[in-house]
Amino acid sequence: MNPHLSPRRLASAMLSLMHLPARDADLVQIMNASLADAARRAGVFLACGIGCTQCCHGAFAINALDAARLRAGMAELQATNSALFSEVARRAREWLREHGADFPGDRKTGALGNSAEDRSRFQDFANDAACPALDPATGRCDVYAWRPMTCRVFGPPVRTMDDNDAEGLGHCELCFIGATPEQVAACEMPVSHDLETELLHEIGASFETVVAFALLP
Repeated sequence: MNPHLSPRRLASAMLSLMHLPARDADLVQIMNASLADAARRAGVFLACGIGCTQCCHGAFAINALDAARLRAGMAELQATNSALFSEVARRAREWLREHGADFPGDRKTGALGNSAEDRSRFQDFANDAACPALDPATGRCDVYAWRPMTCRVFGPPVRTMDDNDAEGLGHCELCFIGATPEQVAACEMPVSHDLETELLHEIGASFETVVAFALLP
């Protein structure tokens, strides 16, 4: 990736990326194992499952690595399951037709804006919209194997930082009902932030976008 590209051209080039860094497979494997272990420890406290789609509604920012992974997934679907590829792409186009006019960023590249105004607008952007990757009939994610990191860590307790740089453990509000703080802490899911950061540096892009843009060529 050319480091001298303008932010707009860099975003456009990155959103067209079809090949992931080789070590993204390692990141996915690490996170899958981390989730499986956290789920085992959580047991009945973890309510996540097919058909529970609260976390699949509302726009959220994804990074360039997430976008590249989704693009790779769509390329694989196009080659192996063209009907599903077409359906996911159709939902993404419909999502953008409905919400694109209010997108707080560059609607041509899909890059979210970085200004204070853009960040403020994003707080209220498409908050109730279903993710275009969600199959409304089954409650399944049609790109589950390639889903963004935010989706991979939603549910179990994960280490978070608030606006004052204070650490805490956050988890889905539907999970850990009746659990004590000690029980929650015992189910913490480690997140491989360092490897993700390394891979973002490897692809040379720092912009953010939303899922709908990443699902389309």
